[in-house]
Amino acid sequence: MILPIVAYGSPVLRKVCKDISPDYPGLNKLINDLWETMYNSKGVGLAAPQVNSDIRLFVIDSVQIINNLNEEEKKDYPGDHGYKGVFVNAHLVAVNGEDWAYNEGCLSIPKIREDIFRQEKVTLDFVDENFQPHIKTFSGITARVILHEYDHTDGKLFIDYLKPLKRKLLKRKLDDITRGKVDVDYRMMFAK
Repeated sequence: MILPIVAYGSPVLRKVCKDISPDYPGLNKLINDLWETMYNSKGVGLAAPQVNSDIRLFVIDSVQIINNLNEEEKKDYPGDHGYKGVFVNAHLVAVNGEDWAYNEGCLSIPKIREDIFRQEKVTLDFVDENFQPHIKTFSGITARVILHEYDHTDGKLFIDYLKPLKRKLLKRKLDDITRGKVDVDYRMMFAK
């Protein structure tokens, strides 16, 4: 089922999400709905808070980004072949490498894209949809997508990385999103 995406200004986007157990009600359906909603919205990642659920869960598919790069662009991300997967109860182990800028956007903050600096690599401790434990290190665009979605489970948004002046310049656009004054081609849920 395609779920509405929660818009900027909704309190759930600022919550630090909680870990869940394997018997969390409706988990498999929620994971399937996250995939369907993400692809329908032309996203590369989607976190549970973005569909109004305050649990530590997100899905990503950076394979589609890597596959759309030309051979020259792929050289900028050595060793990053993309990753498609489910992250449950993810917690940071390490973030390292050089800071680099990439133009990020967010389905919860439509029509706004900004260059955000993040480090090159991330190591996460998480379980997959079958609650099998993993500790994995990701790099390049995949690391960036993971860090973006991971931030959602910590109540952070990509605009939090902007300098105060830049945030101030975006205030009117952000206020419009909160009020539902934005035109998108996917379902959204706005703060009351």
